[in-house]
Amino acid sequence: MKQTYNYAFLDEGSKKEIRRATLKAVAIPGYQVPFASREMPIGRGWGTGGLQLTLSLIGDGDTLKVIDQGNDDSVNAVNIKKLVQACTNVAVTTDAEQATLIQSRHRIPEVPIRADQILVFQVPIPEPLRFVEPKEKKSKHLHAEMDYSGIWLRLYEDIVKWGKISIGADYPALAHKRYIFAPSPIPRYDLPKLHQAEGLFLFGAGREKKIYAIPPYTDVEPLAFDDYPFEVEHFEGCSCRLCGSTDSFLDELYDEAAGQTFYQCSDTGYCRKCRERGAQHGK
Repeated sequence: MKQTYNYAFLDEGSKKEIRRATLKAVAIPGYQVPFASREMPIGRGWGTGGLQLTLSLIGDGDTLKVIDQGNDDSVNAVNIKKLVQACTNVAVTTDAEQATLIQSRHRIPEVPIRADQILVFQVPIPEPLRFVEPKEKKSKHLHAEMDYSGIWLRLYEDIVKWGKISIGADYPALAHKRYIFAPSPIPRYDLPKLHQAEGLFLFGAGREKKIYAIPPYTDVEPLAFDDYPFEVEHFEGCSCRLCGSTDSFLDELYDEAAGQTFYQCSDTGYCRKCRERGAQHGK
């Protein structure tokens, strides 16, 4: 393969700087480590932070999977895969079990992440205090003092207004009983997958120049009140119209031609694998 760019696009000095920031993030779960975010050949807000982490960590022996809200075939996922392949020539897959490195926008695969896998999140807003404290300097003080009363007040106001906590995605959680962090806009359904997981979860925000991490076997506790416990989305009585799954996160879609609502697996790789297994067993 003709090398037009340095391996994995970034220069070696940039990769070392990002790796150092990543190591610090792994050592302090949930803590946002600043890093010198580089210019990438994609627009900021389209996954530059996650892409920089992926390019800093990827090697010849890796197998890459990229998903966008669970979808392997979206414009964002396909083009990131093309870019990484063009400057590394690594293998790509849609099977989460075969991948050693997974880059994701807003979902965690249905299959649990193993100890030999890394999941990289594309993060738009890394600061969980942003909605209650817009000033970065003040947010740092609040994190240092573990003063999270603003977030608790936001949850309480939700209950007063709606009778429940209405946050559907990017639900705030406590890492290792110390830092509240933003788990990226994953649905509540995915948040328990971070707790005591075997694999490493890395979060990269290119526009905000922050990296943070949830290392293996870390306690992750979604914020909740005793009388209003944390709940995930429920899909009782629903199944995927393609594979029949009843134990995965389902997207609710509307068929205009048929005039009816149907459900489909958000994780397209998982759905495809379920159908293949069903075909092998004659279902």
